[in-house]
Amino acid sequence: MTRIINSFAEISDQYDVAFVDLWGCMHNGIHAFPAAVEAMTEYRKAGGKVVLVTNAPRARGPVATQINGLGITEEAYDSIATSGDSARAAMFEGAVGSKVYFIGEQNDMSFFEPLNVIKDPVEITRVALEEADGIVCCGPEDRFADPDVYRPTFLYAKQKGLKLLCANPDIVVDRGEKREWCAGALAQLYTEMGGESLYFGKPHPPIYDLARRRYADLDGAEKTPSIICIGDGIRTDILGGQQEDIDTLFITGGLAASETKTEEQPDAAALDAYLAGERVEPTFSIGYLR
Repeated sequence: MTRIINSFAEISDQYDVAFVDLWGCMHNGIHAFPAAVEAMTEYRKAGGKVVLVTNAPRARGPVATQINGLGITEEAYDSIATSGDSARAAMFEGAVGSKVYFIGEQNDMSFFEPLNVIKDPVEITRVALEEADGIVCCGPEDRFADPDVYRPTFLYAKQKGLKLLCANPDIVVDRGEKREWCAGALAQLYTEMGGESLYFGKPHPPIYDLARRRYADLDGAEKTPSIICIGDGIRTDILGGQQEDIDTLFITGGLAASETKTEEQPDAAALDAYLAGERVEPTFSIGYLR
């Protein structure tokens, strides 16, 4: 059974590094959560390392710029591992061919910037669906439209045998009070229709491999660190950590705030019922990261 805690400081001395989710944990898409920023800053002052592990479909540079604008300062983290970087590496290694049909927004175009860590990268060209070897999906063009609008596109793609590279496995996020669809919702639809979707973010192993490499590059990194995964996505952050045999801290006041009846803290009975339904058991739970 999960243990409800009042602050991260209660348990933080057990861990060398925290793999911390961004959206719903450190910010809400509009502004940072000051208590979360302070908690991670204090953890670092005490000697802990923080790797922000996010399903953002972009490289870590643009993500760092974005979160700084939201109020998450460099004092709160050591490094960033993004689903975008993990998926970009696969794309430049040829996972979906050299001619790709792109689904996403203009601000996702950094996904196609060169990735110097790949030896002999595939030259990627964005083309019309009819000419494509595969699909790169960073998210829907309209974040509020039902993913079903892509059904005709996906039917054609499936008939062509195209693979879909999903740069963000999240199904939804909450930007303030508004819920938006993510690339994971499109990949889920494509899979349900019989297509093949390739995932690189949480809860899938590639992003955890990247996060470990980002931690290992830090000064003072331990060879076999004790790790905790922190996040509000039960099927991404928490399930991913569980599958990696890593302790987890579930932020109940994010995506599952209603289901867990979270105000300052979750209702214990509602939390237990929710976790039983999801069949995922976080090590610890807290209303909000603080």
